[in-house]
Amino acid sequence: MNQQISEIQFDWNRKERIGLAEAVFCLQKSVEQIQSILAESRKNKDSLLLTRLSEEQFSGLHEDFKAGLDYEALSQTGFFQVSGEKSDHKPARVIVVAAGTSDAGVAREALRTLEFNGYGAKAIFDAGVAGIWRLMERIEEIRNYPVVIAVAGMDAALPTVLGGLIPGSIIALPTSNGYGASRNGET
Repeated sequence: MNQQISEIQFDWNRKERIGLAEAVFCLQKSVEQIQSILAESRKNKDSLLLTRLSEEQFSGLHEDFKAGLDYEALSQTGFFQVSGEKSDHKPARVIVVAAGTSDAGVAREALRTLEFNGYGAKAIFDAGVAGIWRLMERIEEIRNYPVVIAVAGMDAALPTVLGGLIPGSIIALPTSNGYGASRNGET
């Protein structure tokens, strides 16, 4: 059953129902709201994945909560684990391929989400079609993975090119990065 934390209704039983815990999307949440969720998590002895947790929000947290968070600024993610133990990871079956270095934050968010949920994954950065030789140098490695998350900006050519080169499933993960040639970088 859902429990109310001030105006936030958090689904503490999601992991029991579907096997994955609810992530805390921190964008637009106040530090106080985040701390309330973390306090409830600690009380329930639940681990949490926090996404879009800005450095400003992280810095504003009470030291006691910061000490319990594995925070990564690039991906804006945090793992809050009461036990301090990470689950055993399954062998890497997913590879995250980022078109450019500007896509690294979103790619790292995908990697950390997989890691939090116990899935091993690998990443390749700066392998977009603008420098297709970099992609082709790694294509045999990419072919070894049954699932590819292709992270690319507004033109999103990378998932299409990979679709013609690899046998695995492709998840296209768009970012709003790009030069803005098409509607100011809108994806």
